[in-house]
Amino acid sequence: MGRRRKGRDVSGWVVIDKPAGIGSTQVVNKVRWAFEAKKAGHAGTLDPDATGILAVALGEATKTVSLLTDALKAYEFGIAFGAATTTDDASGEIIATSDVRPSDAAVADALPAFVGEIEQVPPQVSAVKVEGERAYDLAREGVEMELAARPLHVESLDLLGRPDPDRAILRLVCGKGGYVRSIARDLGEALGTRAHVTHLRRMWSGPFTLDDAVRFETIDELARTPAIDELLLGIEAGLGHVPVAQVAGMSVSKLANGNPVEVLRTDADFGDTVWAMHDGRALAIGTYRAGMIHPSRVLNRPA
Repeated sequence: MGRRRKGRDVSGWVVIDKPAGIGSTQVVNKVRWAFEAKKAGHAGTLDPDATGILAVALGEATKTVSLLTDALKAYEFGIAFGAATTTDDASGEIIATSDVRPSDAAVADALPAFVGEIEQVPPQVSAVKVEGERAYDLAREGVEMELAARPLHVESLDLLGRPDPDRAILRLVCGKGGYVRSIARDLGEALGTRAHVTHLRRMWSGPFTLDDAVRFETIDELARTPAIDELLLGIEAGLGHVPVAQVAGMSVSKLANGNPVEVLRTDADFGDTVWAMHDGRALAIGTYRAGMIHPSRVLNRPA
């Protein structure tokens, strides 16, 4: 028999306002330890130097992580013109410089080329796998790689301000797999100069905003006490961007066994991914077809 994983059967979301100087995995491990949870995961990595929304899933909520990972996310970030770095942010070594400082109008005119369906080459220091190894591990060993461009959906990219000729503040809304550092690097090149990210903050992720977030220090303060459960948001909180399918009470046990059931009400279109709800509880994730939800992941089973 396999060894049973120790921990509590606690399920839901904990939204952390991640501070700079700590990795996403460290945050997840701390949250899991603090809640004594059996399972934990997160929806969208943030670089150690980045701050902002990091949504941590516990228990059954881990089955919905992919839905939040695919959702739109918003970032506010600063870029410095005149220098390219090994990491495309301020933590790296300068590898090229330029005296060119673009005007506000030039920056604004360059942004539309980065909106829509674009191709983006990840930074050398990224989590992309190269022949089974992470690019950031190879980069630290001095290996130079030619990383393949990857598709990215960019909903919007706006200039928020120019503190001075050397810097700009921008806001990016994009889909899964976006590298803000690559946006800064490529924007600099498009403007005939060099550029890198100076700071980065994730403002929202899918349905979660900074209003939902708790300080990372609070996790330590309340760790392994009854009060920590007050920080937990329900599984349903992470599904606000996904169509809901209302089902009848008699369908609950059928869904729990993975069987398709009739949908009473939904705004979903044929083929959409939906979540089944009864009495305010998320029961399953599935596909909506011909008035039925066909479940692929069961979230809550009847007692």
